[in-house]
Amino acid sequence: MKYFGTSGIRRLADEKLIDIAFITGFSLGMQYRRVLVGTDTRLTNEAVKYALISGLLATGADTYDAGVVPTPTLAKAGKGFDCTAMITASHNPPEYNGIKLLNPDGSPFTASQQQFIENNLENRYLPPVDYVKSTRLKTYTTAVEEHIAAIRKQIPCSFNSIKVVLDPAGGAATSITEKLLREIGCDLTVINGEPAGIFPRPAEPTAENLVQLCEKVKETGAALGIAHDGDADRVMAVDDKGRFIPGDKLLCMFADFYKATELVTTVDASMAIEERGYKTYRCPVGDNNVTEEMLKRNVSFGGETSGAWVFSEMSLCPDGIYGAAVLLELASMRKLSEWADSIPSYPMIRKSIKTTIDFSDLENVLTSYWKNARLDKIDGLKYSFDDAWVLIRKSGTEPKVRITIEGKNNLRVNELYQEAEDFVRQLS
Repeated sequence: MKYFGTSGIRRLADEKLIDIAFITGFSLGMQYRRVLVGTDTRLTNEAVKYALISGLLATGADTYDAGVVPTPTLAKAGKGFDCTAMITASHNPPEYNGIKLLNPDGSPFTASQQQFIENNLENRYLPPVDYVKSTRLKTYTTAVEEHIAAIRKQIPCSFNSIKVVLDPAGGAATSITEKLLREIGCDLTVINGEPAGIFPRPAEPTAENLVQLCEKVKETGAALGIAHDGDADRVMAVDDKGRFIPGDKLLCMFADFYKATELVTTVDASMAIEERGYKTYRCPVGDNNVTEEMLKRNVSFGGETSGAWVFSEMSLCPDGIYGAAVLLELASMRKLSEWADSIPSYPMIRKSIKTTIDFSDLENVLTSYWKNARLDKIDGLKYSFDDAWVLIRKSGTEPKVRITIEGKNNLRVNELYQEAEDFVRQLS
């Protein structure tokens, strides 16, 4: 699709996005009569939000503004609405913004739902407006309390003796995670805890972006560090030794906790997951694809190793807030460092190159070069060898090509990465 990527509409926050938001609001109002809208903390949120809301109100849709809330908090509150619209670019830099559209169960809009809006955007279709049918904007003030109550119903116990460091990145989680953890009762230290339109650290919760959190965990002797992205649909963790826990291991830790026998994850997750004994269903990258596969397979847990974890007992939206509470429960059971070290791992490289290429040309070149590899095209190009695999795919949110390599030893991984990068750059 032209406008929708793997996680809704996302682009630089400019006049084109304002126009897109306005027509999207009209499109939503034509089909959905009760709509709940929320935002993260970006500087451009008000402009994009009110453009969307203007379209909704003009069609007569009953529209509510939940204010600054995480995407999973909005999704939980959306049960009583026809759909929800979250103004966010998630983990993207602050100059980006976008629109995530969710159904009442928290699942993302399907391709057919997106296509109706795509068509209207492409044709710039705006329905006739009758001023008599226009509605007034209402506020919705209880989303945070409702989400906390739902989480506490699942995790009613307290953990007063556990030290935790929280890093919400100045994003939407500033409205809820600290409040939740203090209610649970842990010994809490917060960094980057003020809502900020320009994030105090890069919003994506990767190892390189969480150095401050790792240091703070070691400094305070905490059992756990918790980090969110901009809209808090993601959560990642730091163990009691101040080490970032890779998402592949965290996926297994959550599955262990739930005693899961099967799970859904993406094509770029570690081969160690299958080796651990889970029946694993692979899908294209994107939390929307994880949710779709979970529904298809009737699986209760799934996630992306980037930190988007879907717990079906909460909703079908990745829930970084609930994930934070589950992490606290994990840390109360066993040292996270011991748990993480018990899960096997292999050398892996995940990198992105800012470029666009013709993937049919890349396929021709790589298939000829890697003659002994098995090719899987479920998402991009995945070449599997006996001792390693290479995945090259387009980013669904940015003009980038993402390369992921995993293998049995570092030498092999580095060799394959260099080959893959060379071919991508030659075709750029």
